[in-house]
Amino acid sequence: MSFQGKKSIPRLTSDRLLVRGGRIVNDDQSFYADLYVEDGLIKQIGENLIVPGGIKTIDAHGLMVLPGGVDVHTRLQMPVLGMTPADDFCQGTKAALAGGTTMILDHVFPDTGVSLLAAYEQWRERADRGACCDYSLHVDVPRWHESTREELEALVKDKGVNSFLVFMAYKDRCQCTDGQMYEIFSVIRDLGAVAQVHAENGDIVDEEQKRLLALGITGPEGHVLSHPEEQANCPLYVTKVMSKAAADVIAQAKRRGVVVLGEPITASLGTDGSHYWSKNWAKAAAFVTSPPLSPDPSTADHLASLLASGDLQVTGSAHCTFTTAQKAVGRDNFTLIPEGTNGVEERMSVVWEKCVASGKMDENEFVAVTSTNAAKIFNFYPRKGRVAVGADADLVIWNPKATKIISAQSHNLNVEYNVFEGVECRGAPVVVISQGRVVLEDGALFVTPGTGRFIPRKTFPDFVYKRIKARNRLAEIHGVPRGLYDGLAHEVLVPTKPGGGVQARVSCPGKISVPPVRNLHQSGFSLSGSQADDHVARRTAQKIMAPPGGRSNITSLS
Repeated sequence: MSFQGKKSIPRLTSDRLLVRGGRIVNDDQSFYADLYVEDGLIKQIGENLIVPGGIKTIDAHGLMVLPGGVDVHTRLQMPVLGMTPADDFCQGTKAALAGGTTMILDHVFPDTGVSLLAAYEQWRERADRGACCDYSLHVDVPRWHESTREELEALVKDKGVNSFLVFMAYKDRCQCTDGQMYEIFSVIRDLGAVAQVHAENGDIVDEEQKRLLALGITGPEGHVLSHPEEQANCPLYVTKVMSKAAADVIAQAKRRGVVVLGEPITASLGTDGSHYWSKNWAKAAAFVTSPPLSPDPSTADHLASLLASGDLQVTGSAHCTFTTAQKAVGRDNFTLIPEGTNGVEERMSVVWEKCVASGKMDENEFVAVTSTNAAKIFNFYPRKGRVAVGADADLVIWNPKATKIISAQSHNLNVEYNVFEGVECRGAPVVVISQGRVVLEDGALFVTPGTGRFIPRKTFPDFVYKRIKARNRLAEIHGVPRGLYDGLAHEVLVPTKPGGGVQARVSCPGKISVPPVRNLHQSGFSLSGSQADDHVARRTAQKIMAPPGGRSNITSLS
């Protein structure tokens, strides 16, 4: 099976690199070694490597060598009211590389009247033209119709897509009914893909939006007020975990053995929703996203703890930015503010600051939640997510002692506000290598639009499906092989379902017959007007000696 790009893009020659003296960090171990890169791949790892002369050498003494970060959730082309995000595939992936992320997974969102396959082709064309790093695609399923099943199958078998997102939110736009979700999830499971869900109650949000607008609340604070915290109890991949309640339900389900995966994002780990009440409308609007950021300032620490304990598994950014002028479309109605925050550039440093520098997790767990787990869940491990011979040379030389203050004045984004403005982070990339080429060094970026490759993904990733397959085997229904019973058995009247006619008498040859016993739990009353005993001749009068069912002091039928 081959998943080829639609056009031939000239590729830059990969560097031949020797990374010397660094501490190599994977999700399961750390060790000191040198590393040699050629043809975009890791060729050697060890000591006293034999390498060609005249190659570029990177001194990594005192630094860590990590697998490049994988951002599992971006929206660099998400259409909103005819507008596209300020950071497109070129700018968004440039910012990703600046922060140590060497691969993104972007969400394809089909516009009204556009099929899933056509939308996928649109995203591929834009990404192939603009992406500066490797990428892959999730496909959102905003509508369900008869051809959706065939489209999902074609995307899996012919296009290298193995993950699909459905919405419980956005009523009258892309919210699925329970029946539609069940059908979609059944198809996704049969295909061996990963089912993702945006878990909010669209009906409640819609009613709350109407109520708040009627009260005259039109500003960004109305956005968070109209989205009550939801508990997303789904055996799925839950995107954008923003609240304690949602995170706790995922954690509890996981501890019960449910196969559920949770994705907090940069914003939910690095800031909070108190900014929705800022007097500065433009600043408040910059934080509008769904689900909204929790106003509870302790939420970020809680999510970081669950991420460190393994109850949440991966981190994304949900990077989808709009300029202040674009956000101002909703200046008089918060429901029209384009949703989305930044985070693709800041993700790695924010996670290090909140989880590693704080002592909640170690360097190996950091690699797991920023790279390796994503590669395993979406089935491109160990090509990505691991520093190993044969893996893609996507590497980050990381300085755990470096500090940086996040600011809109220095970020690599096309927007005026940064939701992490003023946040100081310990830990930062000093060199980033993508496809074997140095793309960040000494604070300078060296990127080329269109050099990003589409990474196809196969179905049935072990990280997700291994347990499901085992449980399916345990849950298989088997009858017990046994001989026929030929002993004694009573003859009884078997009650039928309501409206099913008269009782059936069941007996077996050679059994002892007993007089039939009236079933006192079965009523002869029927709403049809006809009764079960209409065939019995009626007397002109009948004296009732006892209430129906007998007197209350009857203790025996004999």
